[in-house]
Amino acid sequence: MEHIERFGLTEEERILQQTVRRLAKEKVAPGAAQRDIDGEFAPDMVELMVQNGLMGIDFPSEYGGMEAGLLALCMVIEEFAKVDMATAMIPSTQELGSLPIILAGNHEQKQKYLEPLSVGEKLSAFALTEAKGGSDVAALKTRAVRKGDSYILNGTKMFITNGGVADILTVYAVTNPDEKSHRAASVFVVEKGMPGFTVGKKESKMGIRSSETRELIFDNVEVPVENRLGEEGDGFHIMMKTLDFTRPAVAAQALGVAQGAFEYATQYAKERETFGKPIIKHQAIASKLADMAMKIAAARQLLYRTCDLLQTYARKDLSRLSPEIIRYSSMSKAFCSDVAMETAIEAVQILGGYGYMMEYPVERFMRDAKITQIYEGTNEIQRIVIASTL
Repeated sequence: MEHIERFGLTEEERILQQTVRRLAKEKVAPGAAQRDIDGEFAPDMVELMVQNGLMGIDFPSEYGGMEAGLLALCMVIEEFAKVDMATAMIPSTQELGSLPIILAGNHEQKQKYLEPLSVGEKLSAFALTEAKGGSDVAALKTRAVRKGDSYILNGTKMFITNGGVADILTVYAVTNPDEKSHRAASVFVVEKGMPGFTVGKKESKMGIRSSETRELIFDNVEVPVENRLGEEGDGFHIMMKTLDFTRPAVAAQALGVAQGAFEYATQYAKERETFGKPIIKHQAIASKLADMAMKIAAARQLLYRTCDLLQTYARKDLSRLSPEIIRYSSMSKAFCSDVAMETAIEAVQILGGYGYMMEYPVERFMRDAKITQIYEGTNEIQRIVIASTL
């Protein structure tokens, strides 16, 4: 199904979109159902990304990245999510885990970490959430205590995507618990294999089952001072700006799921007959598909507008984005994920009993869509953010 929405893209963006669409159809879609059943991380999907140069799409070219921009990254994520959202999360999570380094790292840190990340030689993870808090950042308890030329890191993180496979992790930790402002925490780069850093429980999830989600345990982990990003106390600003720039990637995951579910349901409705005619000719089904088409088109335009706003903003310092840009980031994430959930549910309904069967992909789309309303800031939190910028 061709997208009219491609109008206005550059020739390079069109070529990238078409290339990834072909890869998704030929290399990702055939094994998506089995990967979901197995519930295991898929190194072959990482290798597919590496072979096609898709791990550093939005990384600075100075450090080996493609520097194609946020819109290009979101288009890639969308195309993969149309057939398998867990696979789409590979370049998405690489961006999320690396962005604190892109935003706040010095040249030496960027050279050391971004160069292997940009080509997929190493994988990244973003470690913020804890049992007591995700959206409530002030409730986080992981501590980093300065001791000479190092920090001693103690605490536990949970629900960390790529937690068990990441080589380089950006970790949010409290460095000044007595500080009541947003200057209480810092961000550190923790490397796999550091003594005291272990990977805990693997989560069994409703959806995105071949994306690994883990608990992380830090037991007196000695992290060199040179692994701190920015100044001590910059943690909140680094993490919040990271999320402002990466929420569109979640919106792209959701948009891809919505598009995939819509396309499958539309094709099914053309072929399935009841009462002597295809069900797409019945008004009840036609109205569902019409609503799905409208909302997906609106979601895509909102996401592309958000990418345009963010791409024009230089990521060179930690100054806060304008209220308008923050609002668009949250709107794109909330709206696209709500559309994805609604579209996937309706796709299951259109397929009827078949939609409930694992033999058909729409039930997987529905399970995958749900997480996009939750992670990277719940949609309830996004609405609070949106309202706060009005």
